[in-house]
Amino acid sequence: MAFDPIAARAQFPSLAVADKGVRRIYLDNPAGTQVPLSVVQRMSDCLLHGNANLGGFFRTSDLAAEFVDDARAASADFLNASSVDEIIFGQNMTTLTLHLSRSIGRHLNAGDEIVLSNMDHDANIAPWLLLARDHGLNVRWLKFNTESFEFDTDALDKALTERTKLVCVGGASNMTGTLNDLKGLCTKIRAAGAWSFVDVVQSAPHVLVDVQDIGCDFLACSAYKFFGPHQSMLWGRRDILQQLEPYKVRPAPEELPWRFEAGTQSHEGIAGIGAAIDYFADIGGTAGAGGDRRQRLVTAFGRLFAYEKLLAGQLIAGLQAIPGITVQGITDRNALDRRVPTVSFTHARKHPDTIAKALAERNIFVWSGHNYAVEPAKALGIYDTGGVVRIGAVHYNTVAEIDETLAAIEAIPG
Repeated sequence: MAFDPIAARAQFPSLAVADKGVRRIYLDNPAGTQVPLSVVQRMSDCLLHGNANLGGFFRTSDLAAEFVDDARAASADFLNASSVDEIIFGQNMTTLTLHLSRSIGRHLNAGDEIVLSNMDHDANIAPWLLLARDHGLNVRWLKFNTESFEFDTDALDKALTERTKLVCVGGASNMTGTLNDLKGLCTKIRAAGAWSFVDVVQSAPHVLVDVQDIGCDFLACSAYKFFGPHQSMLWGRRDILQQLEPYKVRPAPEELPWRFEAGTQSHEGIAGIGAAIDYFADIGGTAGAGGDRRQRLVTAFGRLFAYEKLLAGQLIAGLQAIPGITVQGITDRNALDRRVPTVSFTHARKHPDTIAKALAERNIFVWSGHNYAVEPAKALGIYDTGGVVRIGAVHYNTVAEIDETLAAIEAIPG
């Protein structure tokens, strides 16, 4: 049975909000999604009943620990981690990456090489450029084909050398929407004797992560991209995390995962991560999936991705029918499995900001600019011309919203 977004939409209070009688169309999702009521309720429960630091002998501290433990277990299921101790929480992917990069840097020497992808968000580029600067590392680039918007099959082979120690890649581009073959890339990285750091911030809302199948060494994602609060998590392979020296205050625990969770965490935010993951699991359960939470997540993501492909196909076809528009990403209907429903475009005569502002006047929310995808924008030759208009659908969006957005774009004068 095909996924019906109506029941899902009823769980998101913000989707019913109108401004001066005009409903909102949320297509700004690649920058952050709306949250279901269940997430708000669990965060509220944490603040109202378990608002204390961890490690005390009293009830609120015990409850705070239960919220965190439950969320860590949910996160391990979400990523298919082998242990809850491999899950590290933090404010956002950028902060977590900068934090961990210092520990990784202690294992690198001047002249060692790191490989970065020019398809990635700057959060998986700038921290490593800073590390290279501070440790005298050489940076090599894994470059995508600007015609296919994908990596050529031999692109990584050309970037790897005997001095490669670390390769950083993304699950999906936040500009072009391209989904990468993480398993294939990480197989080559591991064979080269290097560590792999994967950013799945953009793919995690659409494709269920499996760190054991991917075979990576580190992986990061952000819950606010998959219907949770502004909170993030980092997974690391246990044996490697134990090798790394954490940068922490002296009284902080030495054990995993707390040795890498600097300072007091947002327990309510962490609780919200668990609720967001359970929201997906509930979709799987409603679809008839039995078994444990991981099995229900597998069913949920399969259903949602099929529906989102429908939205992406409709959006891409509609944009291509508008004179002057160029979609900056995969457009072949037979290749939609290789992209997420994040669709960016340029217009021959209209600046991206002009289009985004015109849509905002109709209460249709999209982003314009480079969206921190600095290297992809430069590779596509659009960094200095305003970047792109980015439209990102998720499963609570509807066919009618896509149609209305396309009509609004076509009606913009100029």
